[in-house]
Amino acid sequence: MEILHTKIQEKLNHLIQNSKLALGELTLEVAPEHLKEVCLILRDDPEFDFKLLVDVCGVDYLHYGIAEWETETATTSGFERGVEPYGMKNFNPKEPRFATVYHLLSLDKNQRIRLRVFLSEHELKVDSVESIWPSANWFEREAFDLFGISFDGHPDLRRILTDYGFVGHPFRKDFPLIGRVEARYDAKQHRVIYEPVSIEPRILEPKVIRDDTRYESDNG
Repeated sequence: MEILHTKIQEKLNHLIQNSKLALGELTLEVAPEHLKEVCLILRDDPEFDFKLLVDVCGVDYLHYGIAEWETETATTSGFERGVEPYGMKNFNPKEPRFATVYHLLSLDKNQRIRLRVFLSEHELKVDSVESIWPSANWFEREAFDLFGISFDGHPDLRRILTDYGFVGHPFRKDFPLIGRVEARYDAKQHRVIYEPVSIEPRILEPKVIRDDTRYESDNG
């Protein structure tokens, strides 16, 4: 991976914003306008030969870096943080909130690489790589459906997991956990209808484990 990292820095340094090799994984950060050019070089250059696109996904960094979420124990606020859009006030609008992430595989060289493209919340648009790797078709539709990221040049960009009348994008971290509407089939009207959510949000309390001497053995 270190050799691959060096070769990429030599050939693609003018096209990438940053590169990081950590834990045996190489990540390249690419500006949206250079994504397709970088992808074509990584696919077609025999030194790289990344012929297979394994995955494309969206990421929402809205709560990224907030210490309250980085914990292995109960938090000071309990689990009601999942009911409201916790941390919205801490988000810096000057930083890119969203990103698209691409995982590539070279079968010939048995190497993997990750590309990341940061996107502004107000410009959620990036070029489609479906013409480079056809497997991107449904991956990009999924990211469009769940995050609202638009892929320029995609041949059929439609929702793939939620229905066509769904409002919003459920993987955004400011999307309500219970949703905004609920759907059901009405037998009299012979169609699906949408109604206000009838579920009441619950606030879960952290589990507290107390010592109980009744179950301690006599031998300690």
